[in-house]
Amino acid sequence: MNLRAVRAIYLFEMNRTWRTIAQSIVAPVISTVLYFVVFGGAIGSRITEVDGVSYGTFIVPGLIMLSVLTQSVSNASFGIYIPKFSGTVYELLSAPITFFEIVLGYVGAAATKSIILGLIILGTASLIVPLQVAHPFWMLTFLVLTAITFSLFGFIIGIWADSFEKLQIVPLLVITPLAFLGGSFYSINMLPPVWQTVTLFNPMVYLISGFRWSFYEIADVSLGTSLGMVTLFLVICLIMVRWIFKTGYRLKN
Repeated sequence: MNLRAVRAIYLFEMNRTWRTIAQSIVAPVISTVLYFVVFGGAIGSRITEVDGVSYGTFIVPGLIMLSVLTQSVSNASFGIYIPKFSGTVYELLSAPITFFEIVLGYVGAAATKSIILGLIILGTASLIVPLQVAHPFWMLTFLVLTAITFSLFGFIIGIWADSFEKLQIVPLLVITPLAFLGGSFYSINMLPPVWQTVTLFNPMVYLISGFRWSFYEIADVSLGTSLGMVTLFLVICLIMVRWIFKTGYRLKN
């Protein structure tokens, strides 16, 4: 493995984050805090507890997942789209580096940014409400798996997109609405039976449910099901990325 090339891509992407730290870290944290204040204050005054947990505390895992999902997709998609847009992708494709090493560099950097952001939001939330992480290992497992999976998904979007408009379509019209409707701010058990069944077709439910279980041992679906769905999505993304590099799909556009 060409570790020097992987390191170069990784450090370049991480340095871009530090150069734009206000946009990459500060803005998502402030947005999440505002979500917490608005939803925790407005709805929390009407819904005091959910499954024995205060509402303000209940929504913290959902807010972290919402930020990690959206930022993973955004970081990875922009990371690979900019070289395509500027034409420097040809230098990358002509270098002695495999597709796995390219993906490892870009996706690794995007996932790292999202994990750091998630931990910062977790630390910030702990200053506002009392938090208890019942299973730190599973919390980190879901955080890392989600960051890697959606960074891969964002990488695919960045390759598929041929304009900045297309780059924003999937995150804005698909990822964010699904995350909001996936139980970020409520338990799906609060919905009517018919809508509970419909909601189970939303993959975000399994991510948020498993992550919330690691905090409070309460979940809308079983831990095994959540892990299985995350792993399945990860495998699908890996297969798609491999196919992209094997066929050269839109890499040279």
